[in-house]
Amino acid sequence: MSKLPGNAGVSLLGDKSLEFYRDPVTFYRQRVDKHRGRVFQGRLLNRPTVFICSAAGMRELLCEKSNVFLKDPTDLMTNMYGDTLVTTNGEEACLLRLSLTSLFTGSCLKSSSDYISSVCVRCLKDLSLSGQPECVYSVFKRLGTELVLGLFLNVRAEEQPELFQEIMQLCTLHWHGLISAPVNMKVPLWSSGFSTALDARDKLMDIIKDKLENDTEGFVGSLGSLPLPDSSAASQHLLLFISALIPKAFASLLTSFTLALSGNEQEEKRRRAREEPDYLHNVLLEVQRLWPAFIGGRRIADQDSTLAGFHVPKGHGAIYISHGVHRDPEVFQQPDDFLPERWSGRNAGQEHFLCSFGSGARNCIGSNLADVFLKEACVYLLTHYDWRLDPPSQDLEYKWLPVSRPANPPTMSFARLDQTRSDKSDTSWGMHSTSSDITS
Repeated sequence: MSKLPGNAGVSLLGDKSLEFYRDPVTFYRQRVDKHRGRVFQGRLLNRPTVFICSAAGMRELLCEKSNVFLKDPTDLMTNMYGDTLVTTNGEEACLLRLSLTSLFTGSCLKSSSDYISSVCVRCLKDLSLSGQPECVYSVFKRLGTELVLGLFLNVRAEEQPELFQEIMQLCTLHWHGLISAPVNMKVPLWSSGFSTALDARDKLMDIIKDKLENDTEGFVGSLGSLPLPDSSAASQHLLLFISALIPKAFASLLTSFTLALSGNEQEEKRRRAREEPDYLHNVLLEVQRLWPAFIGGRRIADQDSTLAGFHVPKGHGAIYISHGVHRDPEVFQQPDDFLPERWSGRNAGQEHFLCSFGSGARNCIGSNLADVFLKEACVYLLTHYDWRLDPPSQDLEYKWLPVSRPANPPTMSFARLDQTRSDKSDTSWGMHSTSSDITS
């Protein structure tokens, strides 16, 4: 049994949390190069921690030894959402997953399709009308918010605009609790970000409890009738499901999708994705591989164990870095290249090596619904538009925490497909179009 490469440092002085959270990709790449391996140790959140950047190591952590490496009960997610299937361990987590799975599969999933389609149309139908570049991340985040609040809470933007706006603002404030120092402090005329987030959580819970008591339709009604362990479980899970986390993840992946297929040079890929469902599926797998919405996840060793052949003592942390796992050259040849074709070739059937939504028994319960969301939006975009970066030269450097996206949200111009086809010989498509051109 080998000793972990690297150094866990000493308490406080050796902590690398600030360096990691500032730029996790540079952090892991420097150490992979230094140690010549994709598993190493350091100190994160003042705890000796194993960093996993290999596909095999991730599978061992999340699948083979999921009963040894557990969720951290002191995680900020617990403070902000309470005990949910994301934060609990053992039998409680298994029972919660069994109870909730029915809401994200089968007939429940199919019954959502018409609403998902209608929201995609409403939010995406006017992308070309202004003739001006669109901040796509904002557009897609609004789309994700409408989907989440409509499906999970029966609050639809077009029917209850004031309530929708109130909940959206509260969700944003609540979200800030995950990226604020956990200091609950109030003084006259000022509150800490964490304190403000907790206040927003309490207001959201009041709205949620009212919905659970008075609404018997859709997801809310189905959730309220499930056999859950206690009276607070339904409201805590609804708080999780309407979290700003989901629209941000949705916007992250859609933004990366439009960037990957933008411009004239990607026209053939857009055509294939529009006409071949299997190819679109491969494109989305490759988008998720290269630009995972979430950088990874953290566990705590409940007993002495091993990972990738290295000894891991009880109490050590273990964090898998999805960006590193997804670019493991042992699994993915040309790991930094955008190659959708890999998923019908060498990597066919290897989706289990993707982990931005987790993997194994604790993977995201809503992954199937997320897949429906993404494909519906992508099909609409591909069917109706060509698009390009506008201006063509933009800083597309990604930030990876708390949810990945370009640090400077990119802007794109959209042109209706019927227009771009009729103007195929016009080499000026790369110039700004006027509103009259686009709507004619």
